[in-house]
Amino acid sequence: MVHTRGRTGSGDRRRRRALAGVPVAALLLLALQGCQEPAAGDAGGKPSATAPGGAGAEGPSAASPGRPSASPTGGTGGAGGAAGDPCALVTRAEAERLAGTALGPGRDLEGTCTYVAPASGPTAQVEVFAGEPGKNYYDAERGLGHELKPLAGIGDEAWLEDGSVFLRASGQWVAIRLVRNEEPSRFDRPLEELARTVAGRL
Repeated sequence: MVHTRGRTGSGDRRRRRALAGVPVAALLLLALQGCQEPAAGDAGGKPSATAPGGAGAEGPSAASPGRPSASPTGGTGGAGGAAGDPCALVTRAEAERLAGTALGPGRDLEGTCTYVAPASGPTAQVEVFAGEPGKNYYDAERGLGHELKPLAGIGDEAWLEDGSVFLRASGQWVAIRLVRNEEPSRFDRPLEELARTVAGRL
């Protein structure tokens, strides 16, 4: 009987040791899982650098539409540019044809373009007055009582006097004055033809 109790007591002690070891193993397992979960969370929580819609992908593309175009959108040429430029309304070649002699390059000063013959040639000068200077010249000649002959079919109105022609087209006045030591009536037809050309540019 004594021997039987001894074996029974030894078996009880082994069972108690086995049961006592179960919570320890469970705690170790939980501890291992707790160490692994943050690593998995870190890997999944970091944003992708190449993900569409991210700040890095949208930044450059969003800025591109706002950049101004490097190509010019407009120019100063055309009819509008000629209307405000007396040297464009009457070119050097046209001034030379009117004067009947060679002239120097046009000098543009405050709405007036002047072509002057070189000192080695005959006395000749062509002046073109555009805009307000042209209207002022016309008003001054009217005020002095100079005889002005109307010219039909040129702009809105056109007038001819000795050595000068005045015209209004598209609301703008232009006056052309020729200085030559010759009979003024000789240049009436060239002045009329040039006035018709200028009216077509306004």
